[in-house]
Amino acid sequence: MSRSLSLSLSLSLSRFPPSVQRNVLLLQSFSAHISNASDKHFPPTIVAGTMIRSKLGRRLVVQFLGELADQQEGDDDQDDDGVSYTCQLVGKINSRGIWFGDDPFAFSVPLLMMQLSLISIFSRSLYGLLKPFGQPSVVSHILGGVMLGPSILGRTTFASSVFPAKGKGVFDTFALFGFMLFIFLIGVKTDPSVVLKSGKRTLAIGVLGFFLPFALSGFTAFMLNQFLSLDYGVAKALPSLVAMQSMTAFPVIACFLAELEILNSEIGRLASASSLICDVCHWSIMSVKYVVHLATTKSLRTSFGSFFSMVLLVSFIVFGIRPAALWAIQRTPEGRPVKEIYISAAVVALLSCGFIAETIGLSAFLASFLLGLVIPDGPPLGATLVERLDCFVSVLLMPTFFTTSGLKMDVFAIKSLKNVGAIQSIVLVAFVGKLVGTTLPPLLLRMPIRDALSLGLIMNSKGIVELAMLNHWRMTDVMNEECFAAAIISVVVVTGVISPIVKLLYDPSRRFVAYKRRTILHNRHNEELRILACIHNEENIPATLSLLNASNPTKESPINLCILHLVKLVGRASSILVAHPPREKSSDGPTKSERIFGVFRNFEQKNQDSLVLHCYKGVSPYSTMHNDVCSLALEKRITFIIIPFHKQWKPWGRVETSHAFRQLNKNVLEKAPCSVGILIEHSSRQKYFRSNYVETSYYRVAVLFFGGADDREALAYAGRMSQRPIVLLTLIRFSSSMDIVGGTDRSKMLDGDILNDFRSKAQRYERVSYQEEEVTDASDVIKLLRCMENGYDLILVGRRHGESTLMQELRKCSESADLGTIGNILATADFRCGSLILVVQQQTKVWGLRDPEESTRLRRIKL
Repeated sequence: MSRSLSLSLSLSLSRFPPSVQRNVLLLQSFSAHISNASDKHFPPTIVAGTMIRSKLGRRLVVQFLGELADQQEGDDDQDDDGVSYTCQLVGKINSRGIWFGDDPFAFSVPLLMMQLSLISIFSRSLYGLLKPFGQPSVVSHILGGVMLGPSILGRTTFASSVFPAKGKGVFDTFALFGFMLFIFLIGVKTDPSVVLKSGKRTLAIGVLGFFLPFALSGFTAFMLNQFLSLDYGVAKALPSLVAMQSMTAFPVIACFLAELEILNSEIGRLASASSLICDVCHWSIMSVKYVVHLATTKSLRTSFGSFFSMVLLVSFIVFGIRPAALWAIQRTPEGRPVKEIYISAAVVALLSCGFIAETIGLSAFLASFLLGLVIPDGPPLGATLVERLDCFVSVLLMPTFFTTSGLKMDVFAIKSLKNVGAIQSIVLVAFVGKLVGTTLPPLLLRMPIRDALSLGLIMNSKGIVELAMLNHWRMTDVMNEECFAAAIISVVVVTGVISPIVKLLYDPSRRFVAYKRRTILHNRHNEELRILACIHNEENIPATLSLLNASNPTKESPINLCILHLVKLVGRASSILVAHPPREKSSDGPTKSERIFGVFRNFEQKNQDSLVLHCYKGVSPYSTMHNDVCSLALEKRITFIIIPFHKQWKPWGRVETSHAFRQLNKNVLEKAPCSVGILIEHSSRQKYFRSNYVETSYYRVAVLFFGGADDREALAYAGRMSQRPIVLLTLIRFSSSMDIVGGTDRSKMLDGDILNDFRSKAQRYERVSYQEEEVTDASDVIKLLRCMENGYDLILVGRRHGESTLMQELRKCSESADLGTIGNILATADFRCGSLILVVQQQTKVWGLRDPEESTRLRRIKL
């Protein structure tokens, strides 16, 4: 079989022994027509290209593999020094295998597979080692590239064969294509209207956070050039470094916040919006500089052609592709998947715009980001694009791009400490300037100093955008190898130092600690009850409405209700927590949130003068969704949070479990600034409380009382329900000759006081009853619970109970500890105690209150 070999060599024959020179002359005889292809004079060098069929030719190709220089004068009077050429097989990308005499590293496919494998192994291993120290993934990816690059393993034979010069083209193309897709996805996730909606605080942080470091670092660069004899390469790179260090790239901030899991915290939202403002400032300055450069250095024809073609491309994206994307969204009903043709059209548009941008001299990355911006974020189209591409891009392509930066960096290229000192001076001055510029406005607006300092550090973080700029400058000779290595080191150091400090300074849950007791038990008589009800989907509505109806909203004791629709963050780079006012005109195609809020607005109309409704929508990652719940509860001074259980029983007997909801409930229970109720719905035996029940239709409520603060909170809630004329309330008190629950003496005293008060007042109401059940072991408790099967519509029980022998035995019967000992038993599928079960936890954190049993304002249960 013939092999097509493309050979482009630049050799000095005197450097090789006579045998090699003879082989070169033989190659020249095979390709004499190339010698006549140019009339230029080449000193003792050859330029050969031929079709080689013989074994001799193949041996020569292997012998001449390597990077060689071709120096010549070009027609445009520009030197093309340093351009390297390698000989490479053409049309053969797969290896036949080592048993057939092929070297796998000589073919692009096995070589790329090996490179990707090594990158994954090194970067993931380093990430596992550095994660306990608070290091983000970008640091481990770059360090993995440094280890594989010329600084460490690249100096050995093995690494140089795995990352040879001839494989750089394929590898770099693969990495840059991944970066283009990543930038496109960031644009899709970004809501550009945030810039227009930014308040004065965000605007001040963004503007001051760019121009202050830009001015300070620019002045520093000017002084260094004036008073130090810097090398030409360093002096040429300083203006670019000033621009890079002054910017705060939104893609970097979004990834950094997501990795720290503070994307939907107060600081996270502020940093996201401020970074967009900072980006606008940066790219405005860069655009002006580019236009000035065109006008001063290029001809009128070149300047006009470049500017006009860019305007046409931007106009096509904004006025052509965006309307098409909006049309596709309108043609996609809510809840239905996006058609494949729309996804294919978006990908084709991405590739086409990237090609056109590269053709007219505009970066394909900038066109990709602009195209992503015009596609509306979130469902359906934006979310679908992110779901389809994000895993492939973030897991495979982006680590490759990060690693290329480390592979290209050679620590040994640093020769002069003076040059490194000049670069690090720019980095330090810009860091301090940005820290001051982004910290000062929040401090003037009385933000806590720890939070303001955390914001300033976050805005200084560096990542993928800065690495892309450094790689581009290195390839275009804006920056030499020494400056490139020093700049990469600064990116790693700055990002590596910032991440653990921010984790140490900023804890979003710290601000959820309330300054007073916010419990139902401590609520004053006839005081407004503030409830926050969390809704995941429309299936949660009936159970929540039933519980709210039983909560007895009246004019004397109204309910201030906040409904929070929790939505997973998909297709967006920043979280959302916004109020949802009603539309003036009803929509023909209401969204899922509008349908949910519409049901509760009808409930508000049926309970006029006794219930006030506020609707909110929170879009955030499941891992940090509890921040939205707790921050809204703190802001609205909520007394009681109602959140659905992570399991749902379907009418046909199947149980659906959401591990994301389970973690959300766990975080809310740990960090809520008030009492919390986990609402369990057994749909197979549902009987919901409805406001239009006739007076003979009673709603049966039971309270299981073992003892402790949570049981007292459940009893206080049931006491409010008992004032509803059609509610039948039963208190079942479990007692034993031994200690049924642990706890302090004060807790037991409070239990006795509340029970005595309940017994004395229950005698005056026929709808309220009190039962005391004697138990000796866990089997007695389970037997009594089974006797309650289908006897009640709602059961309330406390989540936590003190340690005792009985509770230890019962704990063996429960599947987990999410709902406490009794709650987990009631939540199992084989228990049929009631349609709804509410597991109550009293407020656990109060500022300055160490003992949760303490109370400065303990209220009696009012019946």
